[in-house]
Amino acid sequence: MAEKVKNNKDFSINTIIGVSSNVYGDVEAGGFTRVDGNLYGDLTVKGRIVIGEKARLKSSISGSFVTIGGVVYGNVLASECLVILSTGLVLGDILTRRIQADEGCLVHGKITVCKDEERWNSALAEYQDTQLVKQVLAKGAIPSKDS
Repeated sequence: MAEKVKNNKDFSINTIIGVSSNVYGDVEAGGFTRVDGNLYGDLTVKGRIVIGEKARLKSSISGSFVTIGGVVYGNVLASECLVILSTGLVLGDILTRRIQADEGCLVHGKITVCKDEERWNSALAEYQDTQLVKQVLAKGAIPSKDS
């Protein structure tokens, strides 16, 4: 019962990216976040994330409970649960503790589901390392031999 109460705390929407919105850059939010527009940058949320059917994201997503109804071109980390609706498309790797994928959704990438705490921690560390390497490569911050 305590888990149910904890999960229901973040139902007030803190951040909304509307249908006609285009956001370029990373977004960090403290609570329930809904995206119905376009986002070109990573999305990191400390609570729930809902990606609406019309949403198009070129970003990695990180949240506790994630629901995807639109298109996500990037990796998804859902620390508690991931739901991919029939209209959802994920082009990237997924790491979560639980997953529900509706008939008709499409995922192209590696899916890792870990219920065991030790396995989860190991997979999470590997995921974070991979994300860090991608960020460094994207910024071109690796020094060359000649530097």
